[in-house]
Amino acid sequence: MSESPTPYRVLARKYRPQRFSELIGQDAMVTTLGNAIRRDRLAHAFLLTGVRGVGKTSTARLIAKALNCIGVDGLGGPTIDPCGVCEPCVAIAEGRHIDVVEMDAASHTGVDDVREIIEAVRYSAVSARYKVYIVDEVHMLSKNAFNALLKTLEEPPAHVKFLFATTEVNKVPVTVLSRCQRFDLRRIPAETLAAHFAHVVAAEAVEAEPDALALIARAAEGSARDGLSILDQAIAHGTGIVTAAQVRDMLGLSDRGAIRALFGDLLRGEARAVLAGVRAQHDLGVEPAALLHGLLETVHAVTRAKVGGGEDAALSVEEREAFADWASRLGFATLHRLWQLLLKGHGEVQSAALPIEAAEMALLRVVHASTLPDPGELARRIAGGEVAVAGAAAAPAPAGEGQAPLLGLPADIAGVEVLLTAGSEHLLAQQLHDYGRVVRFAAPDVVIAADRRFDEDFAKRAAAVLRAATGARWTIAFAEAPDPAVAEPSLLERQIAGKQARDAAVMALPVVRAAFDAFPDAVLEGYSLPQDMNPGRSARA
Repeated sequence: MSESPTPYRVLARKYRPQRFSELIGQDAMVTTLGNAIRRDRLAHAFLLTGVRGVGKTSTARLIAKALNCIGVDGLGGPTIDPCGVCEPCVAIAEGRHIDVVEMDAASHTGVDDVREIIEAVRYSAVSARYKVYIVDEVHMLSKNAFNALLKTLEEPPAHVKFLFATTEVNKVPVTVLSRCQRFDLRRIPAETLAAHFAHVVAAEAVEAEPDALALIARAAEGSARDGLSILDQAIAHGTGIVTAAQVRDMLGLSDRGAIRALFGDLLRGEARAVLAGVRAQHDLGVEPAALLHGLLETVHAVTRAKVGGGEDAALSVEEREAFADWASRLGFATLHRLWQLLLKGHGEVQSAALPIEAAEMALLRVVHASTLPDPGELARRIAGGEVAVAGAAAAPAPAGEGQAPLLGLPADIAGVEVLLTAGSEHLLAQQLHDYGRVVRFAAPDVVIAADRRFDEDFAKRAAAVLRAATGARWTIAFAEAPDPAVAEPSLLERQIAGKQARDAAVMALPVVRAAFDAFPDAVLEGYSLPQDMNPGRSARA
């Protein structure tokens, strides 16, 4: 079998912009550079910053071509539209021009590397109009290297131009930033990327569904290179046609229907169905954090649909219909509360030792919150006489004040934390969790050990949220310097004590003691107890 005379080039390299007109999504920068070239007001140093794949290095090469292009007839000057066929243009595009030096600062970080540049800038360009230094990932240079470059960067010879590219501009010293003309390259809009990908597949003689290209553009997150890499993979993954179903499967988006079903179970407060859905997804290999991420995307999409934020081309017809239906039935307060609860759960899952269990607990918290009334809406309904007041005898209110239905009082301080979280008072809930050492709990009366880390208005705000949730008039007081033997440990202290107890139980196991005897510097982490020591859980290495 004969080898192909030309090796395959990935799409990200094959379709790298060769002209400014091919540089998508950066119109403002191209206009500024064009005006500067036409008016002969070129800076001696440029800094290009932006996320990966938006065209920083490609732009630097284009600027080098624009400065050194001599035109088809060999008589041209600097231009925003380099010809691409003259010797300087061709040599720069192929990366072999002797006067255009590219340096990767990630692998050349030291002052010696910069010293070579400082020594070389004194000499004129060999064949080009300007000697151009392109330094990629410039933020990786050491502090001493930056300092060594400063004087040359401020007053370089007239024949030298510096082009810096970086993804982390905050790491570039201010002294360097002040000596450069800065261009912030924007994320490329998904619609622009999708149109670009349509041009690419047409040039490659590949058929692709518009929805598939929209999905790829969305997954690229504003990066042309990332999108072309995904498109390359999708073409190889398919059988002559790139379909939306194939792309969803390739990107792990194929089970959005399960996410929507789980979201519906959450809204209905069906705890058993939620747990079953979580376990079903886990058995299929879906990570718990990805599950929470999908639910967050759903809440965001429903909220956008409610405010009329425009249709997302990457959504299927079924998704758009479902989101529109939920948007018509859910209020903004409910959606914002769902977002906060799921966002908190997502953070917990990412840092949890038991991710799937943490996901279940987070979603059960959402289920519990779904049964609680929205305080503002409930007050309006009571004022309008739409809701009959219940539990008035148990919790009388002063004349003229609205009352909320009495839903049942929490049995312990952990229940109070849940109510505060459901009422969107996440800071109060966190303070109660971390510092709340209960002296007396007889809901709706609670006495907590005084702690200066509580907000000054903690008691007032917490009582208001609890009253709105339960209908009872709450009294929250602080006891000054209570007897430590009287105050219960906080929820955080209980968690720490529980972990210490589990650690002690594990350390007492003969096999663990033997392991630490053999490896004295070992650290205990990432374990679960055997069933006989921790009922309901299996041992895990």
